[in-house]
Amino acid sequence: MHFAFYDLETSGISPAFDQPLQFAAILTDAEFREIERINLRCRIAPHIIPSPWALAVTGVRPAQLVDPALPTLFEFTQEISALIERWSPAIWTGFNSIRFDEEMLRQAFYQNLQPDIFATQFNGNSRFDILTALYAVWYRQPDLFDWPVDETGRVRFKLDRMAPLNGFTAHDAHDALGDVEATIHIACQIAQRAPGLWAELLANRDKGHVQASLATFQPMALVERFGGGLPRATVGCFCGTSPSNPNQAAFFDLDAADPADLLVADDAALFAAVDATPKVIRSVTVNKSPALLSVAAPSAEQLRRAEMIANAPEFCARVGQALAARFPEDPVAPTPPVEKQIYGGFYSHADKALLAEFQRVDWPRRQEIVATLSDSRLRQLGRRLVAFYAPELLSAEEGGQFEAWLRERWSAPASDTVEWTGLAKAYQALADMRAKGAASPEAIDEIAVYLRRFET
Repeated sequence: MHFAFYDLETSGISPAFDQPLQFAAILTDAEFREIERINLRCRIAPHIIPSPWALAVTGVRPAQLVDPALPTLFEFTQEISALIERWSPAIWTGFNSIRFDEEMLRQAFYQNLQPDIFATQFNGNSRFDILTALYAVWYRQPDLFDWPVDETGRVRFKLDRMAPLNGFTAHDAHDALGDVEATIHIACQIAQRAPGLWAELLANRDKGHVQASLATFQPMALVERFGGGLPRATVGCFCGTSPSNPNQAAFFDLDAADPADLLVADDAALFAAVDATPKVIRSVTVNKSPALLSVAAPSAEQLRRAEMIANAPEFCARVGQALAARFPEDPVAPTPPVEKQIYGGFYSHADKALLAEFQRVDWPRRQEIVATLSDSRLRQLGRRLVAFYAPELLSAEEGGQFEAWLRERWSAPASDTVEWTGLAKAYQALADMRAKGAASPEAIDEIAVYLRRFET
C-alpha cells in the first residue's frame, strides 16, 4: 500500500468559513520511498477575507491571493480530486490531518460541488494521522524521541519543533511541502524504531479492525490528549455503539468505576457517566484511526470488570442510547449556515451524477444543473459558484442579492459568535499584530492595503 502524505496551508482555522491556499503531497511506497510529489496553490474565493494571522504564519502575500496566474478555488478542488483518484488506493496521511486538514479539504470539496467529499476514505483509500501516532509513542515508548519543551516546561507536540529536534534539518515550517517532508521524516522514525507499535497503529486506519478489536471486550488502552496537557491512556473496554452514529463506540474506563454500579442505574446516572466530567464512559470514533492499543498484562480486576460488561448486552444497548442522547437535535433551533450543513445527509444518486457533470461542463450548463439539483444545500452552493465565476449569467436581481450577501459577510462584527473573518475582525487582528510585533510593519501595512478592497 502506498502512503499519500499531504498538508494544507489555509486562510484561517475554520474549515467551514476559510479555505485551503496551498495543497502539497508526496506519494511514497510502504518504505517511504518517494514516487511523486505535487505542490498546488490557488487564489482566494471572492467572499473570504483571510485571517491576517494566517497570512503572517504561512508567509502568503496579499498579491498571491489574487494572482490571476493561479487557479481559482473551484479549479484547485478539481485538481486535488483528480489527484486523489489517480493516486488511489493510498493511505492519506498528515500531521493533525484528521482533525484539521481533512475537515478543511472536505469543506472545499463540498462548497465547490465535488461529487465525493469523502474521497480520501473510499475507493480503497484510508486515513492516518502522525500526530495521533506521536501521542501513542509518548505513552508506549517515550524514549523513542527527544521531546521539545517550551519556556514554561510543557512538552509541545508541534511538527516545527519535533522534526528539527529529531534529525530533520531541512524543515521549511508552515510551507505545505516542507511540512509534508517533515511528517514523512517523523513517520519513518516511528516505523523504523518501533515497528510493532507502528503496525498496531496503522491497523487502526481500518474501522472494521477497530470494531473487531473492541468487540472482543478485552481491556485496551485508548490514548488521547486534551487541551494542552500530556497524552494519557484510558484502559477500558467496549460498552456500546450509538444507534444514531455507528462510527461512535462507547468505551468504559475500567479503572474509574465498577460497572456493577451502573448495570442497575437509571437513565440519568447512565447519561452522567457518558456526559459528566471526568467521564466513566468515553466515546471512540472508529473511523478516525484512534490510538487504540493492546494491553500486555491487564489486571485481574480490569479483566473481571470487562467480562461483566461483555455479559450485559442490555447495558451496552442503554449506553449506546445515552451516547446518542448527548447531542440531541433542537427542532426550534435556527437553520445553520449552509457551510455548517455539510453532514446533513448523503447526496442522492441523481444529484451525484449531476455534480459529476457539473465538474466537466461550461458555466451556462452549470447554471442549468444547479436549478435541477434536489438537495437545497447544493442549489445554494451552486448559485454561489455561478455568482463567483460567471456573474454575467446572473439577472440584475440576482446580482444585487449577491452583492448584498457579500457586503453582509464582509461587514460581520468582530464577535465570538461570528465564525468567519470580517473586516472588523481582520483590522482587530492587525492591531494585535502591531502591538505584539508579530510581523514586520511592512507586511502589516501590505495586508491593510489589501483589506481596503472589501470596504467598497
